[in-house]
Amino acid sequence: MNKLDVRGMACPLPVVQVKRALESAQGELHVLLDDGAPRENVKRFAQGRGYQVHEEPLEDGFAFTITGPGATAAREATPAPAAVAGPTVMLIGSDRMGDGPEELGRLLMKNFIMTLLDMSELPDRIFFVNTGVLLAAEGSEVVETLNELGNRGVEVLSCGICLDFFKKKETLAAGGVTNMFTIAETMLTARSVVRL
Repeated sequence: MNKLDVRGMACPLPVVQVKRALESAQGELHVLLDDGAPRENVKRFAQGRGYQVHEEPLEDGFAFTITGPGATAAREATPAPAAVAGPTVMLIGSDRMGDGPEELGRLLMKNFIMTLLDMSELPDRIFFVNTGVLLAAEGSEVVETLNELGNRGVEVLSCGICLDFFKKKETLAAGGVTNMFTIAETMLTARSVVRL
């Protein structure tokens, strides 16, 4: 069994280290990691690639046993799909739209997000970074809209480092937490990226 300790590592290093270990591992991978974003991100990463994740709580975090073939073998056997086949991604980097007055910018962003519910085609994922994460936290006027988008199949994800910076992780009210590795990987394989 291969062992990896990623406790104390800042985002996105836990996911990056697990990815590297899975690419070279034979059999099971045993990972020690912190609770919170590292636990959620590594679990989502591994399961998204077809691995089974067994988790066990520890006094100082969690232990994961990751097993299964994952998607590595399948990727090697078949050529990578063209970027055209990837998801449609929206990257929202601010709680307001445009460079004008703040009040107007916040109103425009609110109206834009609420208007998405009326669109016939929705993005597959919406990533919130920087002050954009404030839109997914308690007190935001668009939390209900973001949760409805989630119910319609849109993956709503906020940057964990950004949530920590603004002290909003505990008040996240829409979607889940992600990391920069997942954001970068998704954008590089996306069919299209809409940046606001």
